[in-house]
Amino acid sequence: MLNQMAFRTARVGGGLRTSFLQRRALHACHIARAVIPFKLADIGEGIKECEVIQWFVEPGARINEFDQICEVQSDKASVEITSRYTGVIKKLHYDAGDMALVGKPLVDIDTGEGGEGASEVAAESSDAAPSTAAATPATPLTASASVASSTATTVSSDPSKAYQKALATPAVRRLTRELGIDIASIKGSGKGGRVMKEDVLSYQKGGSAVSDSATGSVTAATTTSTAGSRLVPLTPTQMGMFKTMTNSLSIPHFLYTDEVCLDKLMELRASVNSLLAKSPSNGVSKISYMPFFIKALSLALKDYPMVNAKVDLSGDKPAVLMRDYHNISIAMDTPNGLLVPTIKNVQDKTIVEIAADLQRLQELGMAGKLSRDDLTGGTISISNIGNVGGTYLSPVIVSEQVAIVGLGKARKLPRYNSQGDIVPEQIINASWSGDHRVLDGMTMALMADKWKAYVVDPKAMLLQLR
Repeated sequence: MLNQMAFRTARVGGGLRTSFLQRRALHACHIARAVIPFKLADIGEGIKECEVIQWFVEPGARINEFDQICEVQSDKASVEITSRYTGVIKKLHYDAGDMALVGKPLVDIDTGEGGEGASEVAAESSDAAPSTAAATPATPLTASASVASSTATTVSSDPSKAYQKALATPAVRRLTRELGIDIASIKGSGKGGRVMKEDVLSYQKGGSAVSDSATGSVTAATTTSTAGSRLVPLTPTQMGMFKTMTNSLSIPHFLYTDEVCLDKLMELRASVNSLLAKSPSNGVSKISYMPFFIKALSLALKDYPMVNAKVDLSGDKPAVLMRDYHNISIAMDTPNGLLVPTIKNVQDKTIVEIAADLQRLQELGMAGKLSRDDLTGGTISISNIGNVGGTYLSPVIVSEQVAIVGLGKARKLPRYNSQGDIVPEQIINASWSGDHRVLDGMTMALMADKWKAYVVDPKAMLLQLR
């Protein structure tokens, strides 16, 4: 009886434990082979593809849930993609600069190295029977993961790898393509080694040299001939503009123009800036004319809501969606091209709050960090070409709106006053485009005249402010 008990005890302590270890070892093998394709999720607005701007990981690097994987640029904004899994990067499906498709894999992640108890499983596997150990590649994977964990999301110094391509905005990469320059050969002077426009121009002129980390040699910059013609693909921003404007030109436009005197607004702005210089508000220490233009537009839309509407073609018959909120989009020239971010709920904001929003959007636009929410939801647009020059323009309506105004350059011009004397006045020209399917010229003219009255005499806005 004692022998039988001992035998059973031995079985419990040995044979059954061995069987348990074998099952655990096989389980470890299953985890190590759990390679999951991480797909590019739908980021909305009907976007089907994005350009991969830069990778934050490399094959062999360990990554945790919510760690950054890469940055992608759609035709509307740049987005940083984060991981849903913990594990080891096995494969990058795209190079920097490639177009990634929504719903298709971005990277392959081996989740076997990131599950709970993975180190325990690997340790037990090393003590298992030879037949079990042969089927378990946990040891080499653990080694690579331990190396990767010490350099997680750190890019290798090998410049030949796809994920090591230079960091740069789409506009800068487009410039290098147009000049026929390999961007990987340019040493960036921006943050994190980002290649700036100045770096490209300096390289083209032969004013810089970069070190080849693979061979230790130094390669002098050379100017590449750009003679002849070449086919250059559109950037994501250009592709977005191509699609949007193609759709927009199916809308029947009409144009209404008028000139606006800024003399009183200039005086008010100077007084406001004097106060803000002494006591900044909402992070704003100086204000431009644009916040006044934006608030005046919102006040005018209260009386003429049709100009803030949207044509709805989703039903059996065309309809008009009336919107009580004023989300005013502002066209901006950024390093990534023309973008149109939106200041939301202008009807509820003060001029200083509008200025703070405008300042935030301008900073994000220059950094290429505008979000999808920043770039969507507009109900009417303002395009200020006057920053560059020009007097009159014919702005194009986008499909979600029925009106847009383009502002020209402010100029000092001679005008007659009420006594018939010639006086100098600061004048801008406002060019309004309307959707003639739902807007008539009279409605647009009345609304534009209301906006003009607030701009010409900005003190009139005080009676309407909450």
